[in-house]
Amino acid sequence: MKIKMDYGKEGLLIEVPEESDILLPRYKNKIENPYKKICEALENPINSLPLKSLYKKGMQVGISVCDHTRAQPRNDIIKSIIDNLKGINKNNLLIFIATGSHRQTTLNEINAMFDSYILENATIVNHNSENSSNLKYIGKTSKGTPIEINKDWASCDLKITTGFVEPHFFAGFSGGPKMIAPGLAGIETIVNLHDYERIENSNSTWGITEGNPIHEEITEISQILKCDFSIDVTLNRENQITAIYTGELISEHKLARDQVKKDSMIKTNKLYDMVITSNSGYPLDQNLYQSIKGVSAAAQITKPDGIIVCVSECSDGIPFNSNYEKLLKSYKNPIDFLETIKNPEFLQPDQWQFQIQAQLQEKNKILLYSKLNEKDVSDAHLSKINKVEEAIEELKSKINNPSICVLPEGPQTIPYKA
Repeated sequence: MKIKMDYGKEGLLIEVPEESDILLPRYKNKIENPYKKICEALENPINSLPLKSLYKKGMQVGISVCDHTRAQPRNDIIKSIIDNLKGINKNNLLIFIATGSHRQTTLNEINAMFDSYILENATIVNHNSENSSNLKYIGKTSKGTPIEINKDWASCDLKITTGFVEPHFFAGFSGGPKMIAPGLAGIETIVNLHDYERIENSNSTWGITEGNPIHEEITEISQILKCDFSIDVTLNRENQITAIYTGELISEHKLARDQVKKDSMIKTNKLYDMVITSNSGYPLDQNLYQSIKGVSAAAQITKPDGIIVCVSECSDGIPFNSNYEKLLKSYKNPIDFLETIKNPEFLQPDQWQFQIQAQLQEKNKILLYSKLNEKDVSDAHLSKINKVEEAIEELKSKINNPSICVLPEGPQTIPYKA
């Protein structure tokens, strides 16, 4: 049978055996007139005064938004905020692109992310976690992590986070507190939050927040910095808004993630010889770094020594010239890298992504269908394939009636064995 995988902007049709299992999150219809519904939600928040009651004329307002790797519906959200804060001066309304440790968003990407109404009425701040002159030291968390944050964000009188909530492979869920740290944090804060021990913790995984050291610490940072108002949405496969949550950050984010957990956690009664996954298509599958999320989702239901096939366009490369690429090329194999980072003194940007990749490769073989060339895939310690169907045929030549599962939406589905 033919299955459409989320791949780039257009998708990818693959053919799989009829007996393959197909796992998808529960589909939600879009809400009609999302701008109007967001405006209404700003007036009826959870455990908070309405946004306009928090705003006083002359305040500097900061809004944290997702970067170019995320499918956040920014325009409807930010337009509703601008119209709610009637008459706010452009210089007093700062939109912070929460890049975390990702590369900075380009001008072309900014122009694609925001429409003219927003660009005319707000000032865009492109966060850079490695520019120390743009960071302010706040103190330390209860676990001793140094807190460096974008100094312009820290100085805002009214701080608003905006995000969308989906499962996350080590923070539990996206959105909420992640829009402050790591989103607007300095690189020293980020690498400490993502060190070997925290990533290794069994609770640092999909859909878990209680006892998750990463979620708990980024939540603590969000409280230290006193976020004033938060807006999160949930999306369907077409990246359309399905629900809106506004108000006090911890309260609204909990409601959002509880619903997402119900929709995305899909039960199966077995492990598979092969799991074929996407990385949710564009914009999440722009690079290999992000694609480890799709691989991690598939690994939840893959047999030991089984095969994971990831279809991810990687139009932006590894990304090239990133520290992730440098780390990949610096080690002969992933196992050597795992031994290196067990040393608590070893802290580098992007090490967490290679750590998770290496841990997955200890258990499974990973095949990649993408636009990356053979050398780039090999340098990343993965195996390139030109057709998913050929990988299936090779498996069938080794195993009689292999069990195969497909995750067309990739990490939007979090499968688990009952």
